[in-house]
Amino acid sequence: MRHGKASHRQFELIEVLRRLGGSARNAEIAQAMAVSEETVRRLVTTLAGEGKVDRLHGGTVLAGIEPGFFQRIAQNPDGKRKIAAAVADEVSDGMCIFLDVGTTTSFVAEAIRARQRLYVVTNSMPIAQTLANHNDNRVVLAGGDVGGEERGTYGPFAAEVLRRHAFDISVLSANAVNARHGILVFNPDEADLARVAVAQSHQAIVTADHEKFGRKAPQIACAPEDVDLLVTDRAPPKELADAFRRWGIAVRIAKDTHRP
Repeated sequence: MRHGKASHRQFELIEVLRRLGGSARNAEIAQAMAVSEETVRRLVTTLAGEGKVDRLHGGTVLAGIEPGFFQRIAQNPDGKRKIAAAVADEVSDGMCIFLDVGTTTSFVAEAIRARQRLYVVTNSMPIAQTLANHNDNRVVLAGGDVGGEERGTYGPFAAEVLRRHAFDISVLSANAVNARHGILVFNPDEADLARVAVAQSHQAIVTADHEKFGRKAPQIACAPEDVDLLVTDRAPPKELADAFRRWGIAVRIAKDTHRP
């Protein structure tokens, strides 16, 4: 009887997630189910072990479903700011750089506003707005089909813009990082652009906070051997660290930006 009751609650939680668009804060799930957040956490732990959901910071997402952009940008903002500051240390005045659509790369755009005379190519309309008409920057928005609430541009026209550039640095985001496949994303169009950007870059940097470690996503962004540096906010687990060494990816752990 107890097992049947638990199974009913698990089914109910999955149905709530579907009604909420595939992802939600645990507090929202608890309210919709009229149970405590502790009950939700227990159910999520079981469902995550069965591969039916993925746990996020304070929330839950159906396995294989990408949470919304504005929900993702609110997750682990302190970690993303630290990562962005570390990436900014790699960027010098006058560089030609590519920034993709992503929550962490949005933080990177803010962090590099102190640099001057950057030549920035991006497929993110918000990032273009952040850096255009500032400190003598030149900003190129890769044309193409506009998709998603993140207001990104994708497709062959965007890829062609990237192929016409030689980037000092490309800064890429990730939805998941695991030891088997490397850098993963949900959007196949995003994966296509990532491969082009890496091919055109002297240094390819991937930004991923620790919540991406061990997660799954269906699209391989690029060959892991083509990534030079991964910037994150916590040390990766041993299996992942070993994979990074095997692929030749340097790992930089971003430090707290609040210095005495």
